[in-house]
Amino acid sequence: MKSIFNQLHTEEILDRINKLSPDSKRQWGKMDVAQMLAHCSSFQVIAMGNAFPSRGWLGILIGPFVKPIFYNDKQLAQNMSTIPTILIVDEKEFETEKEKLKQKIIEFQKNGPEKCTTHPHPFFGKLTSEQWGKGIYKHLDHHLKQFGV
Repeated sequence: MKSIFNQLHTEEILDRINKLSPDSKRQWGKMDVAQMLAHCSSFQVIAMGNAFPSRGWLGILIGPFVKPIFYNDKQLAQNMSTIPTILIVDEKEFETEKEKLKQKIIEFQKNGPEKCTTHPHPFFGKLTSEQWGKGIYKHLDHHLKQFGV
């Protein structure tokens, strides 16, 4: 499984982000491309330990049992539900969101596993830095495929 902590995997993700345009069309879901970029940035903030969404009862109950879907080799399901605090519904500016996401990815990768949050994921619960690295890559890959890159 690829990990955002691997420099080559990070470069691949950044190259794919650079292929997006304001006109990129989603293949599933409700967010437009700028909203997706803002959503991914918000998720990076959680992984970096700069936001602490509370855990819902469903995540507390089943999150630990299903958490391998976050970091295993299988694709995430299309139209999968998301953490309510990072569901983006307001209009966003594409170039601004694109640059913010790229900077967050670069910072996260540069900081390495040592600086990854130890706060539990809002749904899956406690994750190792290795699981976060794989999960971040997988989440970004999922959304980039959503927009055809």
